[in-house]
Amino acid sequence: MIDIHFIVNPIAGQGRNNFSESFLQDYFEADKYNITIKSSIYKGHALVLSKESIFQKATIIVACGGDGTINEVASTLVGTSIPLGVIPIGSGNGLASTLNIPRNIHKALLLIKKNNKIRIDVGQINQRYFFSNTGFSFSASVIKNYEEQNKRTLSSYVTATLKSLFYYSKKNKLNIRINDKTDVTDPFLVFVSNSNTLGYDMSLTPKASLQDGLLDIVIVPKISVLKMLYFGLCLLLKKPNLLKEAICYQSDSLTLYRTQGAFYLSQIDGESSQINEETLLISIQRKALNVLV
Repeated sequence: MIDIHFIVNPIAGQGRNNFSESFLQDYFEADKYNITIKSSIYKGHALVLSKESIFQKATIIVACGGDGTINEVASTLVGTSIPLGVIPIGSGNGLASTLNIPRNIHKALLLIKKNNKIRIDVGQINQRYFFSNTGFSFSASVIKNYEEQNKRTLSSYVTATLKSLFYYSKKNKLNIRINDKTDVTDPFLVFVSNSNTLGYDMSLTPKASLQDGLLDIVIVPKISVLKMLYFGLCLLLKKPNLLKEAICYQSDSLTLYRTQGAFYLSQIDGESSQINEETLLISIQRKALNVLV
């Protein structure tokens, strides 16, 4: 028997999705599959539930939600033989887009049943994992403002972006040193990506690959408000390098040293996070996760 555990974020997709056992058994026959459904009820709960599923010897663990839910589930599976299934019912769904996993639940479930596995790279920030991207300064501010809104829609994302632009025209307190040689005062953006999609079909790293063993890095120093708006246009065009101040390159690691500021405000796979450590080693683990596609 194949034991499939579904870790469901019940508020993803505005809570309108049905993941009952009777619904899932239309896809997974009872004589071949054992189905377990678990609902996460707080931030970090999906990680706890996934660890429990590993202990229960699940054959496949499926994350049903957005990039944040996928991050929690996938973080427990790094370095294991248990494959990750994805039902993308979040708002942005950046990782699923990169993997070409359809947002249509019927089609996504059929992919899981097909059981076609690939191995993908995994990003790491000190002891934490990311699978799509991580960002600091402007990117982190956008996610923080986005989470403070009640709705997870594209219009909410645009509102959060505009609010973040206003904030960064006023002040910023983060000074960092990159790879022990480059000092950046009040950076507008530090963005590190493992995938080629941010979500909502936008991208800062359109050439990124989940299987090349490299991180795609975009660094933008402090710039004027006018250039911030221009950079927003570059984002929509998926051509961040059109901004001459933007530094775009690939590497298997990046080290950030906080020389001023109380903490790093970051986003990790679309979830806001405050990091208090002074030094961050951002690196890549090659092909460390099995994913069903």
